[in-house]
Amino acid sequence: MTRRTRRRTTAVAAALMAVLAACGPENPEQPDNARKPDAGRSASAGEGAAGGKGPGAEPTAPATGTPSPRPSAPPAGQGPGDPGPRTKAGLERAILTTADVPGYAVGPMDPPPARGETPDEAACRPITALLGGRPEPVAPAAAYRQITGANPQSRPAVSVFLTSHGGQGAATVLNRLRTAMTACRDGFTTTGPTGPSAYRGVRELPPVKTGDDSLAFQLTADFQGDPVPLVFHVVRSGATVATFYTANFEGPATPRTPAALVTAQAAKLTRG
Repeated sequence: MTRRTRRRTTAVAAALMAVLAACGPENPEQPDNARKPDAGRSASAGEGAAGGKGPGAEPTAPATGTPSPRPSAPPAGQGPGDPGPRTKAGLERAILTTADVPGYAVGPMDPPPARGETPDEAACRPITALLGGRPEPVAPAAAYRQITGANPQSRPAVSVFLTSHGGQGAATVLNRLRTAMTACRDGFTTTGPTGPSAYRGVRELPPVKTGDDSLAFQLTADFQGDPVPLVFHVVRSGATVATFYTANFEGPATPRTPAALVTAQAAKLTRG
């Protein structure tokens, strides 16, 4: 990684992605102010987990256009795999492990700080809440992991977090995101602990069709005039929401999230 790319990675991770906490034990030499997953080797270059070359990794393709209004139905009658809102311990059991996704390594990730970014437009708050690793309505329990390629030297590529919501909260998360994707499609600005941030626009992507409901979108951050594409895949299974994040800090190409990771997590949530 070039010095310029490392500077960009560190600054964007610190300023924009509070959800991506400690970088992990595979990079002990990384300074404290850079110890955040940076989606590492450019997902658009097809390397590691984000490149979609691991076993079963079928990356989703980007799409243009604006989100279609598809309200998420509330979790009526929880299925046997997801009987209700999970506790913290239940989420820790339900989140992916290395054994669940051959060809990848799943490691710990610190929870995000309590304070994230605040959008200058209230309509964009559901997106910035997701950026901060705390989708709204705020969940009483959450679990966080980072996923890399099986090579221990590979840099973090994909982050996943599970949030447990009561009542219709999980459906509301996706409904609010869809509304925000439309309202904020032309971009927005935020303020946060490290200062202001700008996002150039929101673009709907084809979701991995799994779980009870799913959506995907690209949010393009502006870092000193350079585009930094951030991609989210969000899946609801009963009262639990699974969010996958990946980014490309090395160019403007849309990063890819291996579909195998998303479907494996949805399947594990269904099994309970």
